[in-house]
Amino acid sequence: MDRERLIGKDFVPMIAIGVSYSGMEIHQLRYFVAVAEEKSFSRAAEKVRVAQPSLSQQIQKLEGELGQPLFDRLARSVILTEAGNGFLPYAQRILNELSSAQRYVSDRSETPSGEVSVGILPTIAPFVVETLLARSAERFPAVRLNIIEDVTDTLVRMVDAGEVDIAVISTCRSANGAHIERWADEPLIAALPKNHRLAERGAIAWRDLHRETVLVLPESHCLSRQIHKSCLQHRVRDKRVGALQLTTLLAMVSAGRGISLVPKMGVNGWREQSGCVFLPFKGVEPKREINLLRNALHYQSKAATAAAEVAREVLCEAISGNASE
Repeated sequence: MDRERLIGKDFVPMIAIGVSYSGMEIHQLRYFVAVAEEKSFSRAAEKVRVAQPSLSQQIQKLEGELGQPLFDRLARSVILTEAGNGFLPYAQRILNELSSAQRYVSDRSETPSGEVSVGILPTIAPFVVETLLARSAERFPAVRLNIIEDVTDTLVRMVDAGEVDIAVISTCRSANGAHIERWADEPLIAALPKNHRLAERGAIAWRDLHRETVLVLPESHCLSRQIHKSCLQHRVRDKRVGALQLTTLLAMVSAGRGISLVPKMGVNGWREQSGCVFLPFKGVEPKREINLLRNALHYQSKAATAAAEVAREVLCEAISGNASE
């Protein structure tokens, strides 16, 4: 496939400006997209698993074929030229269509099989991955799940680029071809130090927190943005901290640095080991959406559909607190 020539209707918009495609090859497009995404020839070479001199040579050949430079080579990075910016969406679309075609041809068996890349947020993954992998292997033994844990914006980009088949996320900005399926609304629970003045209550209200500081993860986590929005609505002060994991955030809460809001699905596992007290809200209960994200422009295999089925089941159980082994 890598030596396949690029022909057909995909190039009609570019033919209008008089570009010849007689020598362009699929692997050159893969290298070009990798450099555009990584903004580095060395990182792109690592990503596509090819020697950097070979990658650079193929990019130069592609630029020669197009008759224009696609990148400005700077001292420590590379950036797309105007021509490169215009060419990128066409290259991505061609690679996506090729991937979908390959999946379609290989997906003829009635039994789901093959590898599925599943993106999951760091604020969800620790509570579901073990059960998800075990249950998927039991129910669909020919399906192999590849778990990719990352923040929302990265997962959206990866779904859009075809690097991830499905992603379990919360709210997100729209993406090209994105299809979002709403699975659940998960309550957020207040986490307080065990010696906190409110710790003995059965539940708390937003007005109880007006003297408190709510610690949140960095802005790259959509959970942080969701909590910040709720705090603004209820005039409660929040503060972003450098913790990258919820367990680190809870350690700061336990040490008396503030309180926090955490997803309900993690509370049962934290009760005995975090040094915190967890209280539900009364009145207006903060929540976050749990959604499935996939690219509607890509062919979704039977294996990906099966993986989504199991993931939804495991997520809903985790939220309800009824997860089973």
